[in-house]
Amino acid sequence: MSQGAETGPLYDLMIIGGGINGCGIARDAAGRGLSVALAEMNDLAWATSSASTKLFHGGLRYLEYFELRLVREALIERERLLSAMPHISWPMRFVLPYGSDMRFDTDTPAARLLHAVMPWLKGRRPAWMIRFGLWLYDHLGGRKILPATSTLDLTTAPEGAPLQERFVKAFEYSDCWVEDSRLVSLNARDAAERGAEIMVRTRVMATERDGDEWRIALEDTETGELKVIRARCLINAAGPWVGEILRGTVHLNTREDVRLVRGSHIVTRKLYDHDKCYFLQGTDGRIIFAIPYETDFTLIGTTDADHPDPSVKPECTVEEQDYLCDFASAYFAKPITRDDIVWTYSGVRPLYDDGASSATAATRDYTLKVEANGGAPILNVFGGKITTYRRLAESALAKLAPWFAGLGPDWTAGVALPGGDFPVDGVKALQQRLAGEYPFLDGFHVARLVRAYGTDAFDMLGAARSYDDLGQSFGATMTACEAAWLMDHEFARTAEDIVWRRGKLGLRMSAAEINKLEGWMRRRRAGGMPKAAE
Repeated sequence: MSQGAETGPLYDLMIIGGGINGCGIARDAAGRGLSVALAEMNDLAWATSSASTKLFHGGLRYLEYFELRLVREALIERERLLSAMPHISWPMRFVLPYGSDMRFDTDTPAARLLHAVMPWLKGRRPAWMIRFGLWLYDHLGGRKILPATSTLDLTTAPEGAPLQERFVKAFEYSDCWVEDSRLVSLNARDAAERGAEIMVRTRVMATERDGDEWRIALEDTETGELKVIRARCLINAAGPWVGEILRGTVHLNTREDVRLVRGSHIVTRKLYDHDKCYFLQGTDGRIIFAIPYETDFTLIGTTDADHPDPSVKPECTVEEQDYLCDFASAYFAKPITRDDIVWTYSGVRPLYDDGASSATAATRDYTLKVEANGGAPILNVFGGKITTYRRLAESALAKLAPWFAGLGPDWTAGVALPGGDFPVDGVKALQQRLAGEYPFLDGFHVARLVRAYGTDAFDMLGAARSYDDLGQSFGATMTACEAAWLMDHEFARTAEDIVWRRGKLGLRMSAAEINKLEGWMRRRRAGGMPKAAE
C-alpha cells in the first residue's frame, strides 16, 4: 500500500474497470442508494466495450451450442434496452442468404447431434434447420416490438442486388444496433448523476483487506497523484485484465480465469445502398456480419482468435483482413479487397474459461464469483456480452445483497438512459424538432446529434442561434460546444476519446483537424476557458 498518500472516504463499492460491466454496475448500485467509486486506468470503453460488432442481439449462433438461457435472457433484454435508449439503439433487419454449402461449426453440440442422427448431412445446415432456429429465435424471448422472420426471394428483392446470382433465397430476421462506447459513457454519466464518483485515467496500484474494509491505492496516470480510498466491497470488472487484478493486485489464489479472444473488424467504403445487415455463413462453420455503418461505410466482422496477453494491444492482422475480405467476397457480387478498407479495429473479449476447445466455442455467458474468506468481499466478473450488461449488473447486486442490509430493489429495467426519454419510433420527430429550433444545422448534423444525444441535444445547443454560436469548428460538424459538453458531462479528456469513442467522427476528420481539437481540449483543461470564450 502506498505510503504517505492521503486516505480518502469510505465507499460501499469500489469498482475496477470502466467498461460496460463496470459502468452498468455503478449505475445500478448508485440508483439503489449505495456509495460508489469507479476507477478506469484509461478512458471509458477504452478496450473491449468500444470494439464490439455494435449489436444488441440474442446470439442466433449460440443456439447451436444449446445456450438457451443466455439466448433467452439476451432476447428479452434486447427489447428492454431498445426502449430505454432509442437514440443510441435501433431495430435492424438481418438478411441471411441461404446456400446449399452452409456448414456447421463441427465443435457445437447441435452439429454433433445432427451428425449422429443424420450423417448424410455431412456438417451442412439444411434450410429447414435454419428456419426452425429462426422460429425459436422469434419466440424464445417473448418478442413484442420487433417484426418476425420472413423469407425473401433474392431474384426480385433489392437485398439480392449486391449478392452473387447463386443466392436466390434468404431469411430475414430482427435484431438491434447499439452505439457501444456511447452506451458505456451514458451509463457512467447516469451513475455520476446518482452520486457515483467516476475516475478516468486512474490506475489501481494496490489493494489490501483491512478487516471489513478494502484499502485501495490509486494513481492519477496523468499527474502521478496518489491517494488511498476505502470500500466495503471491491468489484473486479477489469475485462481482459480481470485475471491480472485477481493475482497481481488483489493476490487471490484462485483457479478462476478468463479466456482472451480477439475479435477483429474491418470498415470499408459503402458496399450497398439499403439499410439492412447481412448475416453470412462460411464454409468453415463460422459467421460474420456486413452492416451499414456511419452512413457512408460498411462494417464487416468478426474473427475469433485466442489472444494470450492483455498487455499486447489487439490489432486486426493482415491475415484477419484477408480472411474477412475473402469471407464477404464469397457472397457479394463485387469482390472486396484490402484496398476497400478505410479502418480496422480489434478488441479482446474476456470470456469465462470453460475449457472449450476453440475460441469460437467458448461461452459468451457471464460468471460472477464472490470471495469473502478474508473479510470484506470481492466480486469478480468473468465474461458477459454487451446485450446482457444490465442483467449482469442486477445479478452482481443480488450476489452482494447479504453485505448490504436494506438494499433497494431492481430498478433499471425500462428506465431511460440520459437523452433516451422519447418513444422508440420517435427519432424522426425529434430530428424535425431539432431542425426547427436550430435551422442553421444541416441534415447530417441534425441526424448525428439526435442519434448521439437524443433529447440532450437541446440542452447541449442551448440558446445558440447561429453556427458561430457553437464556437470553434474542428471539421465534420464537431464544434467547441459539443466538445465542451463531452468533457463536462461524459468524462472525455482527449480528442481520441471524442472522435473514436464518444462518436466515430475520426472516420471523417483529418489528422490536422483532430490535432486542432486536441490542442483546444488541452487549453481548456489547463485554463478552464469560460463558456463564452469557447
